[in-house]
Amino acid sequence: MSLSVGEVLEKLLAGELTIGEAKRELTALNVKQVSELARLDTKRAYRAGVPEMILGEGKRPQDAARIAVQMAKERGYALVTRGGKQHAVEIKKRLPAGFDLSHNAAARTILVKRRGYTFPKTGAVGVLAAGTADVPVAEEAAVAVEVMGCRVMKAYDVGIAGIHRLFKPLEQMMRGGVAAIVVVAGMEGALPSVVASLVDVPVVGVPTSVGYGVGMKGAATLMAMLQSCSPKVAVMNIDNGLGAGVFAGLIARQAKRSKA
Repeated sequence: MSLSVGEVLEKLLAGELTIGEAKRELTALNVKQVSELARLDTKRAYRAGVPEMILGEGKRPQDAARIAVQMAKERGYALVTRGGKQHAVEIKKRLPAGFDLSHNAAARTILVKRRGYTFPKTGAVGVLAAGTADVPVAEEAAVAVEVMGCRVMKAYDVGIAGIHRLFKPLEQMMRGGVAAIVVVAGMEGALPSVVASLVDVPVVGVPTSVGYGVGMKGAATLMAMLQSCSPKVAVMNIDNGLGAGVFAGLIARQAKRSKA
């Protein structure tokens, strides 16, 4: 039989539980079951620094909706990634009073929030997209950065085919105090290395699966970014805007803590 938080604390004070046993009981309480469908890790953000997010891709819209609504009730918000229009429709059907839904069609994200809920601000992150075809991945990264509690500064269509377009937005980002920059690019994936040569903050490269030629759906871009001559470029997997946004958000959070 599972114990409530209060019961765990009472038993700990009474000497009926050791500290180790109390920790195990509290960890077990972090997992919430939605019928027999899924087990929600509602305290992941406190434990691991990254909130649990719901992958819509591969899930039936009604199943993703049930999970998202339950998670939003538990912690004030829920983020569905790789979600489509039908996912948003199903969530909206089940949305309780006092909750709002924001569907970013480009990013394929659906954010459910309790009205008035705000993410704590923990620094700033820049997001660059080389071309307009890279914008969906960049938008996914931007949404992830916001959920991590960071301010986002964005600039799109600043790839090396017209390198003069890069400098002004990059200057604005550095003046804006970004702690990291996510750089999304396809084709030969050179933009992260160029950006890294111009700034003194970490750069997170994200290869995309778009472009002409034998790109092997982004594999060539991934290889090129991994071969960067700049030692401060970290590279995510193909089209992984979510991972890039989370990683950059963690950098920004740690940077703010070090200044406190």
